[in-house]
Amino acid sequence: MKQYPSPQKKFYKQRIFLFTIFKRLLDIFSSIFLIIFFSPVLIPVAILIKLSSPGPIIFTQKRVGKDSKPFLMYKFRTMYSGDNDARLKQYPKLWKKYKKSDWKLPLKEDPRVTPIGKIIRMLSLDEFPQMLNIFKGEMSLVGPRAYRETELQEYTKKYPKTKKYIKIIRSAKPGLTGLWQTSGRNDLSFEQRAKMDASYIKNRSFRQELLIILKTPFSMISRW
Repeated sequence: MKQYPSPQKKFYKQRIFLFTIFKRLLDIFSSIFLIIFFSPVLIPVAILIKLSSPGPIIFTQKRVGKDSKPFLMYKFRTMYSGDNDARLKQYPKLWKKYKKSDWKLPLKEDPRVTPIGKIIRMLSLDEFPQMLNIFKGEMSLVGPRAYRETELQEYTKKYPKTKKYIKIIRSAKPGLTGLWQTSGRNDLSFEQRAKMDASYIKNRSFRQELLIILKTPFSMISRW
């Protein structure tokens, strides 16, 4: 006897299909609009980076994308060129703090970041080149954080309970902004962040997507 999908399951599949189309169209048009709108600011930022320290304007790094597929993520370079881990290891206390704090340091304490880079990060302008990743379909406007493969492996060892969350995170496109970034809490542990990223992916909806986008500018201002 032929089995038919339940109405609930059919409705869920239709909703996910429509949401996927909506999300991709939103990503394409938003990325084009934001690149054009902010170009008067982004061009001077690029010039300041080039003049303030030697090295490329754009920094690229391999990150984990949807279904664990790696991609090159673009950012404005805010650090000195060269081996920045070696630079940080010159300050043993900071290196220890960096590792203990899940590979993070307060901006004002980080010797790897250039003076211009600190201003760019404070204004969250370093993330804007990711609009190219969004336009290309490698990232989305909203999604989990774009992690490095080594980060996820380290976190899995350090926080075994997050293994189920990391599996969910790997299934989605990473985003420029996300649920925990707009939660008003900037000092969350990786375990808390991973749980919120996984929750966003499992409960994706039009309403949640728009709320996160609307809250993002206020979240950026609050960091100042």
